This record gives sequence, C-alpha cells and structure tokens, in this order.
Amino acid sequence: MNKIDLSGRVAVVTGGAQGFGRAITERFIASGAKVAIWDHDRALADKTAAEIGAGVIALDVDVTDPDAVARARDATLTALGRIDILVNNAGIAGVNKTVWDTDLAEWRKVLRINLDGPFICCQAIVPGMIAQNYGRIVNIASIAGKEGNPNAAHYSASKAGLIALTKSLGKELAGYDISVNTVTPAAAKTAIFDQMTQQHIDFMLSKIPRGRFVKVEELAAMVAWMASEECAFTTGAVFDISGGRATY
Repeated sequence: MNKIDLSGRVAVVTGGAQGFGRAITERFIASGAKVAIWDHDRALADKTAAEIGAGVIALDVDVTDPDAVARARDATLTALGRIDILVNNAGIAGVNKTVWDTDLAEWRKVLRINLDGPFICCQAIVPGMIAQNYGRIVNIASIAGKEGNPNAAHYSASKAGLIALTKSLGKELAGYDISVNTVTPAAAKTAIFDQMTQQHIDFMLSKIPRGRFVKVEELAAMVAWMASEECAFTTGAVFDISGGRATY
C-alpha cells in the first residue's frame, strides 16, 4: 500500500457500510483521516465502524432526504469538527429490464438515490468547504455512465448524470481549493450484484479486457489520492478504472 497522507482530515463516505464504501473508509483510516459513514443500514454501519475501529463513526442517513442529510452533516461536524472530504458512493443497481419494460417508479428510485443523493449531499456540505476554502469531493460513477449498459438504462443514466454533475460543480468551485472529480469503475463483486441477473453480470465481465472485476481495494487506492491535498489542480475530471473497457 502506497502512503497517502490524509492526516487531520475528516471524510464523509455515503454507503460506507460495505463494498466500495467500506474499502474507501478503511483506506482513509489507514491514511490518517477520520471518517463518518453515512448509510441507510444503521446496524451494518455500526458493525463496520466497530470492526474498523478508532476514527470511524456511523450515522443512519437517507441521502434522498435533505433534512436527514442536513442532520447528518451537523452531527458529523459536532462529532468530528469539520468535513474536508465527501465521497458520494451510495447507490443501487435497480432491476435489469429493457427501457420499455422498466416501471417509471423503478426509474425514479434509481435516479433518486444515485443522482439526487449526491446532489443533496453536495448542497449540504459544499458551503462549509467554501467557508474553509478547502475540500475534496469524489463521486463514484460507473463505466456504465460512459457507455450505457443494456437492460440498465436507469443505472446508466444516473451515472452519466453524476459525471455531468461533477463537471458542473468542479467549474463552480474552481476559484477555491476544492476539487470535484469522479471515478468510473467497472463492476466489482459487492452486494450490488445481488440486485442483478446472472446474465447481466456475465455481460459486464465479458466487456472487461482484463478479464476480471475490479477489486474494491483498487478503487479505494485511487479515491484516496483523489481525496488528498495532492489532487489540487485536477477538477471536473473523470478517472477511469474499468480494466481497459473504457474507450474515452
């Protein structure tokens, strides 16, 4: 593990109880940061925080609820003193269906969590970053946001929207020492696979030239640098970690 210095920094990781979020939290702690896990599954978040140990707190947060996010922000500031890093990781895959077979309610549910959630979290946290003239925002998108996966239009659209949100917010905050970037991983073997058909999982694997899924630790290593002081000039950028699948 290469050393990334996050000493004295405080991070919020949404969906931090498992998968990418847990790996990112573990990497941040190893790099010297303190972390607030924001997750809708409080029991699992508490378990994860206890297993990781000192420096981690867990909060029950619905990222689609502005009032709940505001309360979590305030609780994080009370407990940890500041927020320097925001990782918008919480997300769902949704049901694998064609566009014409996807219910509008299902479409809206995926967009609400995957795109509205990061927007709401940014709205709540960015003013504090502006006030302290420092911040690092990392949005976890997907290669699906670049290419569009069949039978996953809602997921692909939500991640494409998150890429665009990153670029817009990065420009809005360019006058401050606040970087806003996104990462577009290939699929990883996490709990999100439980929401997908085996056919869809096989399709995703077939598209990766490396011939395997990304490891959560590999993504966490990239995010740790993106969340560091060294990532000072790059903003509004998309970092690829798709095993060679991405064509741009």
